[in-house]
Amino acid sequence: MHSALFLIEFGAILLGLGLLGRVAGRLRFSPVPLYLLAGLAFGTGGLLPLGASEEFVAIGAEIGVILLLLMLGLEYTANDLVSNLRTQYPAGLVDCALNALPGAGAALLMGWGPVAAVVLAGVTWISSSGVIAKVMGDLGRLGNRETPVILSILVLEDLAMAVYLPIITALLAGVGLAAGSATLAIALGVAGAVLFVAVRYGRIISRFVSSDDPEKLLLVVLGLTLLVAGIAQQLQVSAAVGAFLVGIALSGEVAEGTHTLLSPLRDLFAAVFFVFFGLHTDPASIPPVLLPALALAVVTAGTKIATGYWAAKRAGIGVNGRWRAGGTLVARGEFSIVIAGLAVTAGIEPALGPLATAYVLILVVVGPLSARYTQPLAAWITSRRAGSAAAAAQDPRRTRQTVTGPQPADGAEDGREEETQLRQVP
Repeated sequence: MHSALFLIEFGAILLGLGLLGRVAGRLRFSPVPLYLLAGLAFGTGGLLPLGASEEFVAIGAEIGVILLLLMLGLEYTANDLVSNLRTQYPAGLVDCALNALPGAGAALLMGWGPVAAVVLAGVTWISSSGVIAKVMGDLGRLGNRETPVILSILVLEDLAMAVYLPIITALLAGVGLAAGSATLAIALGVAGAVLFVAVRYGRIISRFVSSDDPEKLLLVVLGLTLLVAGIAQQLQVSAAVGAFLVGIALSGEVAEGTHTLLSPLRDLFAAVFFVFFGLHTDPASIPPVLLPALALAVVTAGTKIATGYWAAKRAGIGVNGRWRAGGTLVARGEFSIVIAGLAVTAGIEPALGPLATAYVLILVVVGPLSARYTQPLAAWITSRRAGSAAAAAQDPRRTRQTVTGPQPADGAEDGREEETQLRQVP
């Protein structure tokens, strides 16, 4: 009976996701917000709570995040990763300063104390790698010039979690300095070891994994990814970091074959992940903290856009790509919920969990919209300002000359932009 109920529930979930995906496709819109709202409607406190398939959905959600990061890693080589990290680490520092400080400040203003401030700083700091990976794929931007900048920031954030999570765990548990330092050293050592193996022995790993039989290739790559992700998580390192580095280690024909084989599985389990997030959000807990969550979301959406714009500008990306980079980074998700969950379990502040949930839900819905519309909106505002400036110029001895280069497509920023000059007529 339980098995039959599970099949009915899970089958209904998948069917509903497929229909929502069709609706989003016809509207040329990312399906992520629809998946989240569906989970909210049928989760804890929703219209029709689901119970029989909850455990399976939870496992599927973890696999979804792992596959999303694995597929991102397949897009780049180990040398690309090291080069990007070396050149983009200042962007990681700016990202931390601009996005962690608002969360810490909000907690202190509400009188929650320093430990809660450190927790909320992490909630507002870390973007959602899972949501962003899905949105970039939906919008066809994986080959854009700004994409390496975005990925560098995401990887820096994920690697920073290898330092942050042991620290916050020690703070919440009240353990001594020695125990906290040991946990941190283990986490850093594991992350460094996985990165070293990926960079130094990537070709050997690719030859070991390579197979002409799609079935064998799928089993080996999927098994290796889950194994590394599980070991990384067991040693206090993000499973997402482990999966990303496995993707980095694979190259050539192996990477291409793996991408083709795993794309359908990624889409399936990624959709399950977003539904799972909604399933575990009680709608009744959101209204009391909606206003502070909304204010914090507005502030930190702006700081994320500023972070992406600055990082892309520093990398020499054109204005359109800068706005796209900023808008893509807005979404928060899995890490923010994990951090808030640790604080809720420790019982440091009852309102922290609902606030973090409302905050993440707002930005995880707004994130795909921001990724799609930040650059067109910025271009529209710029054109309006230019038009107003031209209308205000009344001097007949000055004429407005516009030199326009070819406009790059949304998926191919070529760095050429519109330039407006005012020349004095002799």
